[in-house]
Amino acid sequence: MYISGQSLLVILFVGLVAGWLAGKVVRGSGFGIIGDIVIGILGAFVATFLFPRLGIHLGLGLVSEIIYSAIGAVILLLVVRLVRGGGRL
Repeated sequence: MYISGQSLLVILFVGLVAGWLAGKVVRGSGFGIIGDIVIGILGAFVATFLFPRLGIHLGLGLVSEIIYSAIGAVILLLVVRLVRGGGRL
């Protein structure tokens, strides 16, 4: 799969927004704003590659990408919290 420079910038921007949203949804994660932004960017990559392969389609455009990425970031934050916190939510 080829990702152009412009696509990469959009993914990173969406990841920044998604990380902020995920930080608001998953309170008390203890990663701070920089950690949440990194998780958001990772969530954007996960959502960009994983959700279409699973058949999850919410629509087209920037708003749907933000939703995909926020969901991916929340999933990543919850997984990291489970691993880091000894299994408690």
